[in-house]
Amino acid sequence: MLTTKRTQTSSETSLRILVVGANGATGRIVTAELAARGHTVTAFVRRPDAMGDSLPKNVRVVVGDVMQQADVDRAMPGHDAVVVALGIRENALKVRLFGSSATAMNVRSRGTQHVVDAMRRHGVHRLVVQTTYGVSETHEKLSWIWKLIFRLILQPQIEDSERQEHVVHDSGLDWVLVRPVGLNDTPTPGPVLVSLEGETRSMSVSRLAVADVLVDATQREAYVHQRLAVSA
Repeated sequence: MLTTKRTQTSSETSLRILVVGANGATGRIVTAELAARGHTVTAFVRRPDAMGDSLPKNVRVVVGDVMQQADVDRAMPGHDAVVVALGIRENALKVRLFGSSATAMNVRSRGTQHVVDAMRRHGVHRLVVQTTYGVSETHEKLSWIWKLIFRLILQPQIEDSERQEHVVHDSGLDWVLVRPVGLNDTPTPGPVLVSLEGETRSMSVSRLAVADVLVDATQREAYVHQRLAVSA
């Protein structure tokens, strides 16, 4: 198991990084942190009007729909790495009962497949993807209450996250899967736990801490082909 805290090291190499899902709650933080560390960042977004003033002024914005392969291909050339932070922003219970009115239910898996295909075509190798704790082998580590929540409320989205992980695992790229527990907007005091074995300290972690792990994963070679459970 590893612990990590928000740090910036002088040994970091400046990269050109594409953030897919840059307008999401975690994606915005990832984009800002990458820019703060001196990377050249492209924010790939579907609705630039929803961004407001949340992104640094030195971030390049590319408008496109991740569900459209041509849009992703247009944004991909010239990058060294891609961070995928896709998801559905609508209320989870509403989505479970009525579906999503704004985002495709398979945005994680289908969007990530488009990213993988574009990376292969344009020779981009490092892929960092945020999924969620509780998928695949970590499902058995959940408490009974979390298993119930997954089944009753989150099942369609969890199933798409499962498909997304298969896309990443079979991509042939230098991939990293980041699996945070439940996300919140309260800064996490002290270091967070990053586990290669799926261990957790709690079922809550801040988006800020998760974004830091996602950023680290764009360069940390020890993370390649690993599934990182992240908890506070």
